[in-house]
Amino acid sequence: MAEPPASANELDLTPVEAWARAELDRRHAAREQALRWSRELVRTSATSIRAVHRREFDRAAALLDEGRALRRQIVDAVGELGDIYWAGYVQDAEKELVEATVTLALVTGTTLPDPATLGVAAGPFLNGLAEAVGELRRYVLDRLRRGEVDGSEPLLSAMDEIYSLLVSLDYPDALTGGLRRSTDAARGILEKTRGDLTVAQRQDALARALARAAEARG
Repeated sequence: MAEPPASANELDLTPVEAWARAELDRRHAAREQALRWSRELVRTSATSIRAVHRREFDRAAALLDEGRALRRQIVDAVGELGDIYWAGYVQDAEKELVEATVTLALVTGTTLPDPATLGVAAGPFLNGLAEAVGELRRYVLDRLRRGEVDGSEPLLSAMDEIYSLLVSLDYPDALTGGLRRSTDAARGILEKTRGDLTVAQRQDALARALARAAEARG
């Protein structure tokens, strides 16, 4: 059997190793940083939503500013690394940011965030919109418990509009990030809230009627 060429025995992979280690170290560091910032973004968004339910709207808005800054840092760190950026955890964090942003906007009656301005892809944005329906239900129920029936109807209408949009978007889950499941959940939440608000409105109307009757009797 012929001996292999001398050059084959002298194969030097040191440059390949150096390149691979440098590249993987860079990507690993970016991934770890993006994971930390994504978790922080989720916490910041959740805290903003809690502030909305406490009616601390200025604090909620300030937290959203922090959230948008965090998202910008994530994009700067891994935006060019497609396999890392689209691994899922960044999109989950973006979805939470959208949910918090939409919740504050609808509760305070301000303009909904523009997807292009937020810079979030369609899947995370739509899923965040769907999850905001649950937060709106919670806010409506809190109003009803306080006897604030008036003013809850616009929130129910907003929930209905969101569901109408979501149900019209019939695309594969691979493109929308499982939007069908979120849409089904939004439908159930919408119907429960509609029933709760209807009962509360009827009870409120009855209480007003009884009050007027009692006043008329002197």
